[in-house]
Amino acid sequence: MDLHLTNKVAIVLAASKGLGKAIATALSAEGAKVIIGSRDKDELGKTATEIHKATGNPVTAITIDVSQSESIENFVTEAASVYGRIDILLNNAGGPPFDKFENFDEIAWQKAFELNLLSVAHMSRLVLPYLKKSGNGHIINIVSGSVKSVLNNAVLSTAMRMGIVGMAKHMADEFGPYNITVNNVAPGLILTDRIKDTVPKDKDPEEALKEKAKSIPLGRIGKPEELAALVTFLASEKAAYISGTTISVDGGANRAIF
Repeated sequence: MDLHLTNKVAIVLAASKGLGKAIATALSAEGAKVIIGSRDKDELGKTATEIHKATGNPVTAITIDVSQSESIENFVTEAASVYGRIDILLNNAGGPPFDKFENFDEIAWQKAFELNLLSVAHMSRLVLPYLKKSGNGHIINIVSGSVKSVLNNAVLSTAMRMGIVGMAKHMADEFGPYNITVNNVAPGLILTDRIKDTVPKDKDPEEALKEKAKSIPLGRIGKPEELAALVTFLASEKAAYISGTTISVDGGANRAIF
C-alpha cells in the first residue's frame, strides 16, 4: 500500500530509542523526510545515521528537552528551517516515574505536567501554523494504555495522558477545518526499556514480563515496529477521515468495551 508519505516532513520526538526510533524509521521507510529530537545529542546522531542507512532517506537530528519551553521554541524554529514546511508531528516523551499517589509531592507533579502535558500543548501550538499551510497535516500523540484502564502506580502518567486525550478531542474539532487530524496512540506492553519500570523491583524482569504476557490475549509483548505501523498509517492520507480518537496497541489486553 502506498501511503503517499514521500517528501512529507515529519517531526518525531523522543526518537533516539524505543518507540520514537521505531516510528521515525517506519516513516522514513515510507519516504518521509524525518526530523528527530531528543535530549541525548550523541545517541540522537547515531540514530539518525542508522535510519538513513536503513532507508536511504534524509534524517535530521536536533536536540530538544520537551520539558523546557525555550528548548521547544528553538527546536521548532530550526526544524521548520530545514525544509520550510512541517506536515506531521509525533508528540512523544518519556513517562514520569511509577509509584503510589501518596509518594508524589508537588515537585513531582509539576515535572510530570511539564514533560508530558504542557510539552504537547506547546509543541502543537508552535507547529500548527506549518500544519495549516500543509493542507493535510497530522498530529499524533503517544499516550499510554493507562488512559483506557487502570495501571498500577501510574497515577502521574494517567493524569497527564488523560489531559492529552481531552486536549486532542478539542484540537481535532478546532483544526478540522484546516484538514488537520489529531489522534492518540495508547501503547500497552511494548518491548522497550520503560516496561521494566512497570514490574515489581523484587522480581526478575524477564520472568515478570512473561507473567504479564499471560494476561494478553495474543500471549506476547508487542514490538515497537507494530505500534510504528499504526502511527505511519495515521500520518498518511489513507487515514484522512480518522481524527479525535485514541487507539490502543496492546494485543487485546484492555478489556473495556468503550
